[in-house]
Amino acid sequence: MKRMLLLLFAGLLVASAPGTNPHWTRPQVERLIEWMTAADAEGLGAVTADVPAVRAALTDADGTTLDAVATAAAVRLLTAHRQGCCNAALRTGWHISEDRAWPDANEAVTTAVAQDQLDQLFGGARPTHPFYNSLRQAFAQEHDPARRATLAANLDRWRWMPRDLGARYLLVNTAAFEATLWQGREMIGRWAVVVGKTKSPTPVFRAQVTGVTFNPWWEIPPSIAAESVAGMIAGRPAEAARKGYVLQNGRYRQRPGPANALGRMKLAMQNGFNVYLHDTPAQALFAQEVRAYSHGCVRVGDALGLATTLLSRQGDWDRARVDALVASGRTETVPLATPISVYITYFTAEPDGLGGIRLFPDIYHRDRGASAPGDDGTCSR
Repeated sequence: MKRMLLLLFAGLLVASAPGTNPHWTRPQVERLIEWMTAADAEGLGAVTADVPAVRAALTDADGTTLDAVATAAAVRLLTAHRQGCCNAALRTGWHISEDRAWPDANEAVTTAVAQDQLDQLFGGARPTHPFYNSLRQAFAQEHDPARRATLAANLDRWRWMPRDLGARYLLVNTAAFEATLWQGREMIGRWAVVVGKTKSPTPVFRAQVTGVTFNPWWEIPPSIAAESVAGMIAGRPAEAARKGYVLQNGRYRQRPGPANALGRMKLAMQNGFNVYLHDTPAQALFAQEVRAYSHGCVRVGDALGLATTLLSRQGDWDRARVDALVASGRTETVPLATPISVYITYFTAEPDGLGGIRLFPDIYHRDRGASAPGDDGTCSR
């Protein structure tokens, strides 16, 4: 009966044909149990709940049963480290994924057991970003159920991110109303941002920043043109001209200038959402604590400072040269010598840089249903 229950456990966790499971040594199974137990402190307690079955298999004389149960538990643990365990529903609308295809979990476990490299297997599946590590430490020490659920959801969000974000990259956290520039594991710049309104939330996606456009034209999206611009051009042409609105070849556009909605610069970052990081003439909004006012784009405080920072590693680009180009009124796109990735994300928990954690308002209600495993391994709010 006991052996039948153990085999049933293995079959529920992983579909593997007879004879395909690797042979586990007792020390390897004990190390697997240590990894499974430790997973509870990373918001993966659903995996920890499988420990009793693996322990029971250790006492069974039939090595085939032990191999099946240990392999099933290892595959589930590996998958949890790669993809999370309890917050898959929150992934709707999350358009950032791992660049590479993960090796098949069964094959990865088989290889790791054969080479006695379980630590490398599970450790290599974890995110390594400093923010993830801080959230993991905070979760291990947190006892409040609601805060644990929020931390667990954000740990899973980091698991949905690429493990290699790039040597240099921008990370926009719309929940924090901030954009940060990173060099490897070090944050080297931070900017306040304005993000989409709750009725037009900024999407979660990744793009490549290939350059900086100074004195940009604004190509007005049809939905925004229909709200006001089209009517203004047709019925109040003098006002439209004063604001720089024009209709050219069937396209509604806004000329560069002080009133331009994109301000004095935008990042060249082609994407399917028509969302960009750019300047804004509405600088007073950056004094607000909650800054959700746009149609979806990300407006950057000190946008010319960001542009200067991005260009400063090539040639003699400094703030004086940037200001001179802006003052000329000339529209010009300066390419980055090395394009960088920008990740538009949504994390409602983040380290504060002082050893604590900042929790942000869930302005887009994307934490609804967030959960962390309970003592029995089930996921509940």
